[in-house]
Amino acid sequence: MISLARFAKPHTTTFWIGLAAIVTGCSTKMPDYVPPVKPPPPAPTAPVAPPPVVVAPPTAPAKAKPTLVSQARKAADYRRDAAQHLYERNATRIFSGKMPPQLYAVGVLDVDVDKVGAITSLRWVRAPSHAPEVIAEIEKAIHAAVPFPAPVRMGRVTYSETWLWDKSGRFQLDTLTEGQH
Repeated sequence: MISLARFAKPHTTTFWIGLAAIVTGCSTKMPDYVPPVKPPPPAPTAPVAPPPVVVAPPTAPAKAKPTLVSQARKAADYRRDAAQHLYERNATRIFSGKMPPQLYAVGVLDVDVDKVGAITSLRWVRAPSHAPEVIAEIEKAIHAAVPFPAPVRMGRVTYSETWLWDKSGRFQLDTLTEGQH
């Protein structure tokens, strides 16, 4: 320890007060470091459920009105409307002019159409069995043309059509044929 007595006169009050302050300060124990108190984490809360989603009860689908209609009163009259419809849907596949004398295939098909123009069944009366690819193409053409004109006066209809098929893959329907050479 350094003696402060050399620097000051021993009879001075200031000296003794200063010395007492130094000694007291040295002998006083410094308080231990106390870290700041962190607040406790918030108490876990119950998960909040999202508000309920209100869903309207399902309604029966509105019955679509057919866009194509046939006013035919008999199956023979409906046959013309259906043939015209098939021609419109297959314009690039229709054989123009008179068909050649030798056709690749001839098929006769009964078609059932419901009240909205959907095909309910196809039945071959005379299938071109030697040309299964023609059978597949005819059925594909019919299904691709759905909906057919809705037979609004008859409710549903079964009509027959004869398909005249050329080896080029083009056809005519007997109802609208231009004939043969």
